[in-house]
Amino acid sequence: MKNILKKIGEHLSIRRNVKRIIFFGIFGGTFLYLFWGIPLPTRLASQNLPVSTKILDRNEKLIYEIYTDKKRTPIRLSELPKYIPEATISIEDKDFYKHQGFSLTGITRALYSNIFKRELQGGSTISQQLVKNALLTQERTIRRKAQEVILTVIIEGIYTKDQILEMYLNEIPYGGTAYGIETASETYFGKLAKDLNLAEAALLVGLPQRPSTYSPFGAHPELAKLRQQEVLKQMVANKYISQEEADKTDKVELKYANIKPPAAPHFALWIKEQLTDKYGLQKVEQGGLRVYTTLDLDIQNIAQQAVASEVGKLTKQNVHNGAAIVTKPSTGEILAMVGSKDYFAKDEDGKVNVILSQRQPGSSIKPLNYALAIRDQKITPATAFADVPTCFQVAGQPPYCPVNYDGKFHGLIQTRFALANSYNIPAVKTLAVNGVDNFVGFANQMGISTFIDPKNYGLSLTLGGGEVRPYDMAEAFGVFANQGIKEPLIAITKVTDWKGNTLEQTDVKKLELTGTRVLEPAVTFLISHILLDNGARSAAFGTSSQLNVKGHSEVSVKTGTTNDRRDNWTIGYTADAVTVTWVGNNDNTQMSGAVSGISGASPIWNKVMKAVLDKAEAGAYDPNKKGHAWPKQPEGVTGATVCTNTGGSPPSSDPANPGCQTRFEYFLNGTVPATSLITSQDVSIFNDTGQQAPASADPTQIHFENRQVYTDPTGTIYCLDCPVASASATIRYPL
Repeated sequence: MKNILKKIGEHLSIRRNVKRIIFFGIFGGTFLYLFWGIPLPTRLASQNLPVSTKILDRNEKLIYEIYTDKKRTPIRLSELPKYIPEATISIEDKDFYKHQGFSLTGITRALYSNIFKRELQGGSTISQQLVKNALLTQERTIRRKAQEVILTVIIEGIYTKDQILEMYLNEIPYGGTAYGIETASETYFGKLAKDLNLAEAALLVGLPQRPSTYSPFGAHPELAKLRQQEVLKQMVANKYISQEEADKTDKVELKYANIKPPAAPHFALWIKEQLTDKYGLQKVEQGGLRVYTTLDLDIQNIAQQAVASEVGKLTKQNVHNGAAIVTKPSTGEILAMVGSKDYFAKDEDGKVNVILSQRQPGSSIKPLNYALAIRDQKITPATAFADVPTCFQVAGQPPYCPVNYDGKFHGLIQTRFALANSYNIPAVKTLAVNGVDNFVGFANQMGISTFIDPKNYGLSLTLGGGEVRPYDMAEAFGVFANQGIKEPLIAITKVTDWKGNTLEQTDVKKLELTGTRVLEPAVTFLISHILLDNGARSAAFGTSSQLNVKGHSEVSVKTGTTNDRRDNWTIGYTADAVTVTWVGNNDNTQMSGAVSGISGASPIWNKVMKAVLDKAEAGAYDPNKKGHAWPKQPEGVTGATVCTNTGGSPPSSDPANPGCQTRFEYFLNGTVPATSLITSQDVSIFNDTGQQAPASADPTQIHFENRQVYTDPTGTIYCLDCPVASASATIRYPL
């Protein structure tokens, strides 16, 4: 009997132990299921929540906001008008400051609406909503609800009511990607939350319950007004405002922000790329950076509109894209960057940032070529070239025989007029004198980064035979604007976190003209003076072209069109601004013959240049320097009278020597010609016409006569007193 009782006791004991094990197993499993992986409530105050990065222009206007899936800009509760938290509490949780996380009134009201009115209404307090939105998901499960309850109890114990309300206002969704009251204010009204009036605040705080339903930008904007009225009604009921105030507020007209595409998208995405390289993608998209840039949104918008409108006029000429960049040369600050006509175009062409792409510059590269020759005193602005049919013979290559853009030859032409009118043959001769190797090295010093190995180029390099970036051309022409100093282009002046802590900063005032000296001021003065000489360029461009900026008579400018008409440029500058414009097609298809140096890019350039010079000369970029004298003659430059044909010194007054027609010209000190540069020499003359004959002429058709001649820098002999001045030469290169 004892044994039987003992066995029964052991059996009952085992059963009790099994029950305990089962109970604790079920309890432990349930606990683990409900609370495994529950987030720490201290995350709410960790300041590691995602915050969007803002890119701002030089006047702190928003250019672009970078975020992952949520835009968020935190703000302190103390910075908000008192009616924002009051309205929020009135519509969301009127007992917020009385309960400990849960409102029996709210729960009861929600149950009544759900059961009897068949209206879906939540009974969540502000604390619960904060937990749900900041720490948990939106799923409706028992597990998620249990986590919400325990986390709500915890945050009510470790945070003050004001801290909870502040975190709520920074975390709650207000529709779309707008999270937090600050971002909502910017999204819907285009202003900071601290500047909201009561009418605007009442509308915004009513959105979180059903953002898509109540959104004024949604399918039923009238519901937004009804929701605003309900918020005002609850504020009256909770004695935050009077009925009179509510009625007055209800009548206030709401002016919503225009939904615009991001300003300066090419510039902004380029900035984002730089930031990502330095700080990493996560920091850029979630770290709340505040990026202060050099961009002037006013000039940017003018440039964007000019590119779009002018390219739109050129559709029949098969022109479908355009670009522009504007800089302040003394500091290298980028004031505007339009990468393509329309970033948001349906095709992918709009995404291309032409400013950073390689294109052929056409004749716009010529000023660099002439500057090198003047610097090395191989030519002067008065040096004459024989603009005649000329072929250059390079060993192992077929003869290179350039022609002018207008298809004509202009005889003896001096450097000032050759550059101003953009004649090709004198430019090629100048490069032959410089040497391609020397020119490539010099172009690199000026800022052209795409010219690498001189062996890849020939004499056509001065006509645009090598690709360049508009970005680099802006930097290179900035050297002329800065009287010889190269300032690297900059776009970012300061980066902070959203709390205001500075991560990096560049003082552009200290950068002013402290870059690398590439040329002496005397050389840049001569080039700049030629490029602003409207009279000198009138043969090719007329006297009233788009190269003249209304209200700004002295602006240096150069055009460029490739021989195959795939690229068309205009680049102009003063000490205040450099503007580079381009039109063409991303796929390199040809434009029609109607696009030239005085069409295409130049109307865009004219509009943008006028706008930026108007601002600069009014002191917008430097109040202490309202406009600059341009160009200012520096030391090292002297003026002299020269003959209009050879550029030499006029002969002395001698009855036997009638002299020559003259004009005034500037020179580097020590380079004023001392003679007329005219000599006498036997030259070949056609028997029938009396014109100078080329070296390849049939010997039976010519004879030799002693004539007055001029020999240009490449050795071409030009007959000055032949009936029709002409000449032809085959020049072996290198000379």
